[in-house]
Amino acid sequence: MRTGIQKLGKTLMGPLSIIVASGLLLGIVSILQNPDLVGKGIANAVIIQNFIGGVRAVVSMMFGLLPILFAISVATGMAKEDKEIAGFAAVIAFIIFHVVIGYLLNLKGINAETTSVDYLMQEGLTQIKAFEVSNAYETMLGVFTYRMGVFGGILVGLWTAYIHNKYHTKQLPTAFSFFSGNRFVPIMIIVTIPFISIVSYFIWPYFNTAINALGGLISKAGAIGTFLYGFSERLLIPTGLHHVLNQLIRFTPIGGTAVVDGETVSGALSIFNAELASSNPDIDTLRMATRFLTQGTHAFMVFGLPAACYAMYKTSYLENKPKVKGLLLASALTAFATGITEPIEFSFIFISPILWIFHAFMAGLSFFLMDIMNVAVGNAGGGMIDLTIFGILQGTYTKWYLIVLVGLVYAVVYYYVFKFVILKFNVKTPGRTTDSEESGEAADTVESSSDELGAVILKALGGKENVLEIDNCISRLRLVLNDTSVVNNTLLKSTGSMGIVKIDENNLQVVYGPKVEQAARSLKQEVKK
Repeated sequence: MRTGIQKLGKTLMGPLSIIVASGLLLGIVSILQNPDLVGKGIANAVIIQNFIGGVRAVVSMMFGLLPILFAISVATGMAKEDKEIAGFAAVIAFIIFHVVIGYLLNLKGINAETTSVDYLMQEGLTQIKAFEVSNAYETMLGVFTYRMGVFGGILVGLWTAYIHNKYHTKQLPTAFSFFSGNRFVPIMIIVTIPFISIVSYFIWPYFNTAINALGGLISKAGAIGTFLYGFSERLLIPTGLHHVLNQLIRFTPIGGTAVVDGETVSGALSIFNAELASSNPDIDTLRMATRFLTQGTHAFMVFGLPAACYAMYKTSYLENKPKVKGLLLASALTAFATGITEPIEFSFIFISPILWIFHAFMAGLSFFLMDIMNVAVGNAGGGMIDLTIFGILQGTYTKWYLIVLVGLVYAVVYYYVFKFVILKFNVKTPGRTTDSEESGEAADTVESSSDELGAVILKALGGKENVLEIDNCISRLRLVLNDTSVVNNTLLKSTGSMGIVKIDENNLQVVYGPKVEQAARSLKQEVKK
């Protein structure tokens, strides 16, 4: 189950990358609209306004497609082979899923007309109650259905992946052989997905009530809720399950619900982007959404962890300083610019529980402080790029300067806490191991160039016969092996790995940071030889 959840968490990152890119476009557009930054002439120019309108139209459409994007991403990510067929089947499944639900709703007289606010108010409902009822439904790709958001997409994606993995190699009798294999998958989807729709039709209202209640509890918890989120999110980093928590907050009612330009939007990131796309954004709604977004991460990503890298460098043995300087500098710059922190975190979380808990606490505290200080910096990156586009260049209403002030304090605290703990408990952070301590498998260590990267990784993993599945997320190589006990950790580290996580006897994660795409591609090519 844990392996499946981790794999699901990875598949949820696909749509996120599209939304983050769309958010960056909206951030740039909002800068062009600010006369204090670009002048009234540019802000009101016809060409600029047309450009802004075009960006808003494209980005708004992308937000509307989120559920089906999740369906495709989950289906292709969970499929073991022939992923393109799984993606094709997911589109079919998604449409049929909502068509059946819409049909069942219509049988009870529930449609777009009878759930409109005006109609419900004419039937005697108050305006607030009418909005509550109306917001439970939406029109998705021209089909009236429940407002299920990304949950519907994830459910469809999971079912499609299950059917695909079960039947994509199915061989039918000779008379029907044309429909065998991959062609059989869409057929089984058409046959089975209506039953999933029927079950969802009856269960969803109760599930939706529970999700909204959970979102209400988190909202009522105020800044304490944001602290618990930040603390838990960093605590889950070693397991990879933080991706699941992030997406629940970013794209479901757990992260909040708001009405933007007359449309109901759920999820912290969805609300933030909808407000950015609005011609008349509401600052209070923006702040409500951003309390779960990057404003809570900048203090430790841009300032704290780079300072921790400096502490690790300063405490490394003199003879090892030249070796670790480049590694720690690259990791620090990556965290500073992009918010990718796992290469740093994996250098200490497994060898020092004290530093791990300290880091998680400081993450939660950062979210807490930004919330109570009413900071309003959004998006989902966390590095200096996001802080600049969504904070500094947006104007003082974001209170970005408070992030910088807190961040400077974080840099000092991280540096001295890391330095003290490393020296006090002799923590074996990078640069604090001797040649004798590293000699266990040192004979196998190979300096790998980009051309031979895949070959060295494959050798470290025990050869082709030991590799079952190869996948990756934003910073980790995720592997399913026959036996993780034969893995040569030292040889893996020679390829640039910053951390290795053996989840169980079959599942292994190797942290490469921004280099992970190259590592995954090289390994896949080597396995195919």
